Amino acid sequence: MDQIIIGDSREQLHKFEAGTFQMCITSPPYWGLRDYGIAGQIGAEASIDEYISDLVAVFREVRRTLTDDGTLWLNIGDSYTSGGRTWRDSDKKNPARGMNYRPPTPKGLKPKDLVGIPWRLALALQDDGWYLRSDIIWEKPNGQPESVKDRPTRNHEYIFLFSKSESYYYDHEAIKEPSKDGKTVRNRRSVWKINTKPFKGAHFAVFPEELVRLCVLAGSHVSSTVLDPFLGSGTTGIVCNDNGRSFVGIELNKDYAEIAKQRLSNVTIGIAL
Repeated sequence: MDQIIIGDSREQLHKFEAGTFQMCITSPPYWGLRDYGIAGQIGAEASIDEYISDLVAVFREVRRTLTDDGTLWLNIGDSYTSGGRTWRDSDKKNPARGMNYRPPTPKGLKPKDLVGIPWRLALALQDDGWYLRSDIIWEKPNGQPESVKDRPTRNHEYIFLFSKSESYYYDHEAIKEPSKDGKTVRNRRSVWKINTKPFKGAHFAVFPEELVRLCVLAGSHVSSTVLDPFLGSGTTGIVCNDNGRSFVGIELNKDYAEIAKQRLSNVTIGIAL
């Protein structure tokens, strides 16, 4: 049965047996970019090392709960050092950018440095035992504008494909794309051009359904169960419902869990406190 669990993934994942899920797709809180107002929240660590360590621990449990042929599809964005600023104001176009804290500039980095979070995390997970199989570029044609004048505006994020074992489930046929001539199909390339999807209910951009759909179709078979340990507004659940998969979502923020429940009102969902 589909399920939303309100709680911390670091605590809730221990309750699942090994081999429960066929795949995991998720987007954890990015480091230093959002303030969810919850003590101990992942993403609000004082240092990069603490943040990476917290996520490695979460995904170690994810690996345990995956089937032997299971995969992890991980969306993670980057950030810049705060330059000594200790807070950030919101604005009308992006209320969620407002923050009551900003992490200090990490040791070894300089003001205005790009932190390199995605690859720091990917390599840490590789060191922890995951097979790093692909780095997918999510190109966002409608990405948010930036007022910067000394670097290009960023309009991409990473999707990393990890596997639990050397041999794993991957349905390349399910996600083939049109070739350049438009008459045939080819193996999907590693740059995916997909628009972001604003969501009024939460005042932040959510996982685009098309992005999740590609991962779910490639990484799981019909009737299998998909895990999202950072469920957010529930897009993973919607895609699973539309494509014959079950899902389990874990979400720390009760308001986001309620949004997910409302978006998935056509199915039975158990919320465990």
